[in-house]
Amino acid sequence: MVALLSVPSFAQEFNLSGEIRPRYENRYGFSSLRSEADKAGNFISQRSRINFDFKNEKMIFKVIVQNVRFWGDTSTLSLDDTGIAFQQAWGEAIISEKFSLKLGRQTIAYDNERIFGGNAWAQQARSHDAFKFKIRPNKNHKIDLGIAYNADKQTNRNELYSNVAGYKTFQYAWYHGDFNKFGLSFLFLNNGIQYLNNEGLPSEDIKIDYSQTMGPRATFKNNDFSIDAAFYLQKGNAYNNSVNASYFGANFNYLISKHMNVTLGGEYFSGKDMGDNSPEVKSFKPVFGTNHKFNGLMDYFYVGNHENNVGLLDVYLHLNFTKKNWSFKLSPHYFASSAQIINLENNQNLDSYLGAELDFMIAYKINDNIKIDAGYSQMFASKSMEAIKGGDSNIHNSWAWVMVTFKPNLFNHKFKDQ
Repeated sequence: MVALLSVPSFAQEFNLSGEIRPRYENRYGFSSLRSEADKAGNFISQRSRINFDFKNEKMIFKVIVQNVRFWGDTSTLSLDDTGIAFQQAWGEAIISEKFSLKLGRQTIAYDNERIFGGNAWAQQARSHDAFKFKIRPNKNHKIDLGIAYNADKQTNRNELYSNVAGYKTFQYAWYHGDFNKFGLSFLFLNNGIQYLNNEGLPSEDIKIDYSQTMGPRATFKNNDFSIDAAFYLQKGNAYNNSVNASYFGANFNYLISKHMNVTLGGEYFSGKDMGDNSPEVKSFKPVFGTNHKFNGLMDYFYVGNHENNVGLLDVYLHLNFTKKNWSFKLSPHYFASSAQIINLENNQNLDSYLGAELDFMIAYKINDNIKIDAGYSQMFASKSMEAIKGGDSNIHNSWAWVMVTFKPNLFNHKFKDQ
C-alpha cells in the first residue's frame, strides 16, 4: 500500500516533437499515361513539422506547425519563406469520461479512411476546420458528431464561397461498436457545395446543394483470419444535378505466419457511361478519403482525378512480409471500368479492362526515430485506359520514389499533481 501511494500522479503533460520528411520521386507516367515525347519528372519534396501537445484532466491541446516545399523552390539568398502553415490547431474540452468537445483545425479519419481520412502520404496531409462532439458511452461504443462551415473572409452579407476547402459546409455522424469478434461502423455525411445558380440571369442567386454519403462497414476477426466489408450510397444534389451513386469494398486477410500476411480484396465504384448525356451524377466520389492508399499507388484513380467518370472495379492482392526492422509489400491490381467506355474517334464501344498495376515497397527502420521507405510501381495499361486518360498505353509508364523520415521526440515534461 505504501508503494502504491509513493507513485506520483501526473495531472498535466507537455510534449514537443518534430518531423522532417524529404521524398524523391521519379514520375514517368504517374497518374496519367505519358506520350512518347514526355520525359520523366524528377523532384524532391519535403515536409517539416513541429508538434506541440498538451493535456490534463480537463483538456487536450494540439498544434502542428508545418512547412511543405520543393527543394530549390526558394532562392539560397531568400529573405523570407512564406510556406509556414498550421496543419492542425485544435483544443478538446473534456466534459466527462463520456463526453468531449473538439474545435479547430483537425484531422478527421474513420475506419479504413475510405470516406474520411488524414491523407498522410501527401506532404501537406488533410485537415478540416471543424467542430466535433465525441460521445463514449463505454469502451465498446463510440459516437462522433461533426460540423464544418467555411467562408473566405469576414463579411457583412452573404457572399459566394470559393470552395477552396472543397465544400461550404458539412454535418456528419459516425458510430462504431465492438461486439466480441465483430466490429460495426456506420457513417452519415451531409456535404454542402455552394455555387452561383442561374449565373448571368435575373434570377441569379447563391445556392448550396447537399449530397449524402451513408453506409455501414463491418469487420470480423478470428485468430489469423479477418474480413472487412463496406457499402456506401450517395444521394442528393450537386450543382443542381441529382446524385445517385454507390460503392462496395471487401477484404479477406490471412496471417500465414508471424512474418507474412496476405490480403485478397476488391472495390467497386459506380460510374457513368461515356455516351450518357444525362445531368445525373452516377459516379461515386470517395469525398475526403485517403485515396492514395487505395486503387494503386500511381494515383490513376480518385486522387484529384477520375471524378464523374466511368467508375472502377479494382481487384487486388497484397503480400506483406516483415522481419526485424525490414518490411516488404507486393501488390498487383486489376482495373476495369464499371460503366461503358467509348472510342470518341469512331464511336465504338471499348472493352471495360483498363489495365494492371504492380506496386512494390520496401522499408527499413534504422531506429525508433528514423525510417527509410522506397517503392517502384508500373502501369500496364490498355487502349481503354487511353480513351479516358490520354497518352500511350504501349510505352513504359512507371513511378519510383525514396523517402526518409526523421521523427524525434524533442521534449517531454509531466507536471506532478500536488
